[in-house]
Amino acid sequence: MVAHMKILIIEDDIEAAAYLVKAFREAGIVCDHASDGDSGLFMASENSYDALVVDRMLPRRDGLAVISELRRKNIHTPALILSALGQVDDRVTGLRAGGDDYLPKPYAFNELLARIEVLGRRKGTPDQDTVYRVGDLELDRLSHTVRRQGREIPLQPREFRLLEYLMKNAGQVVTRTMLLENVWDYHFDPQTNVIDVHVSRLRSKIEKDFDQPLLRTVRGAGYMIKDERSE
Repeated sequence: MVAHMKILIIEDDIEAAAYLVKAFREAGIVCDHASDGDSGLFMASENSYDALVVDRMLPRRDGLAVISELRRKNIHTPALILSALGQVDDRVTGLRAGGDDYLPKPYAFNELLARIEVLGRRKGTPDQDTVYRVGDLELDRLSHTVRRQGREIPLQPREFRLLEYLMKNAGQVVTRTMLLENVWDYHFDPQTNVIDVHVSRLRSKIEKDFDQPLLRTVRGAGYMIKDERSE
């Protein structure tokens, strides 16, 4: 299996999506879910994934349109299309729309998992996709390590995921809603200070004993990680 894969499932059937999310997570794959084409397009555009699982028939924007728009935006995350339409012409249409693989329904999950693993190995170059750097801070997704000035900084799993998401979006404001959805998998506001607590802990770990602050609170908006010296 490809280590530390992260995928996006775009599926409007809630029961089918819940099954896939559970099965992929049990296989060790981090999973996000979008329930319609527009949401899927937004999430696939704003986040980094190793692969996409896209249902062909979706509300608001169909799966082929999602993939075509991603390719138009020069986003080439490998995409596997799931569809009840399994004829040769249907598969050809899906591949020509920018899909990388096409799996007709019904299917065996083991086959879907194997195909996603293949797509994950195909994606990008190792440094580009697995290592994130902001100033002298470095996060390696494959080894699951964080270092600053060469010194390893131990993080809890949630802290690592929080830092990973912030570093993927370095230089941009990350809102509380984005963090709840992408780090905690909440699609509602639990009305707690869980984000503030984790950001505070993370900040103390990556900035303690270092001169240059990196993690900023943007009042009324969210958080941003940035190397001010690069401006």
